[in-house]
Amino acid sequence: MYIVKPVEEDAFNAVVKKFDDLLVANGATIEKTDKWGKKRLAYAIQDFNDGLYVLTTFAAEPAAVKELDRVMKITDDILRHMIIRKGE
Repeated sequence: MYIVKPVEEDAFNAVVKKFDDLLVANGATIEKTDKWGKKRLAYAIQDFNDGLYVLTTFAAEPAAVKELDRVMKITDDILRHMIIRKGE
């Protein structure tokens, strides 16, 4: 799950596509990507009160997850992100 800065729809779709493509390029298989849309944040992050939420479910090797985490940390459009392992 990650939260994107409130931007135009085209820019938002570009960010989502960027991370989906990154996962596929690193050998992951994406089960689904849910765009939850604009939600109010519990507290302001970088002076933003709203964010665009995205939940991506995927299967990947640890190296792909590590690369995804690294790129999300350095992407300015991402306010917060969290990668968790789904229970089996």
